[in-house]
Amino acid sequence: MQNKLPDTLFIGQQLVFLPECASTNTEAHLLLNKNEATDGCVIVAGAQTGGRGQRGNTWDVEPDKNITLSVILKPTFLEAQQQFSLNIAVSLAALDLLQEYLPAGASLKWPNDLYCHDKKMGGILIENSVSGRFLQHSVVGLGINVNQVTFAHPRATSLALLTGQQYPLPNLINKLLESIERRYLALRSGADAAQKREYLQHLYRYQEWHLYEVGGRVLPGQITGVDAIGQLAVLMEQKLQFFQFQEIKFVIEE
Repeated sequence: MQNKLPDTLFIGQQLVFLPECASTNTEAHLLLNKNEATDGCVIVAGAQTGGRGQRGNTWDVEPDKNITLSVILKPTFLEAQQQFSLNIAVSLAALDLLQEYLPAGASLKWPNDLYCHDKKMGGILIENSVSGRFLQHSVVGLGINVNQVTFAHPRATSLALLTGQQYPLPNLINKLLESIERRYLALRSGADAAQKREYLQHLYRYQEWHLYEVGGRVLPGQITGVDAIGQLAVLMEQKLQFFQFQEIKFVIEE
């Protein structure tokens, strides 16, 4: 599938293509366990039968129509408490790709979804390993809907559905990997504060009032930011509250 390596220093220079696998993140961990992965190693799957998302959700896609890959990184410069800054950098890299084809409407839904006009078109799952105070390695899984046009979930969409065009996946994958490297190197050079400001500018529902489900109750709230460890800050019931990934659910208003 990939016949040309991306124009990068290290991300994607070791590239493993699998016609089919259960999960590219799982394959990445297997390579790490066997000490066969360089920093920046990328695993690309034509078909992924058991892709994982947050809260144990599965990510099932049609074969050879979407981006399904994992990147192995060794961000030993990041302390464990800073790990959400890696999520921000990768999210911005994915947004860079989407905005090239969707100049309006693309956004980042906390903590790790790619959205366009209230519909999901991709997701990110980062699995970190910690050694002492610092990250040891990270497996960055990304799924982006590209050429698929039928979905079981009514709120899923793709580049093809939004633009009416089909896209060459190898080209898009290389652009994505090049963007990830740019964003990652900027993070390593100390751009975390600037990247966080940019992330908030593109955060889905940022500074808008919407409904959320918290503890079985549906309440109005306003997203005001994300704290240093990645908790979502929401103004709710006249006070600022902070939520972990599993503690708040976005209510989609018709």
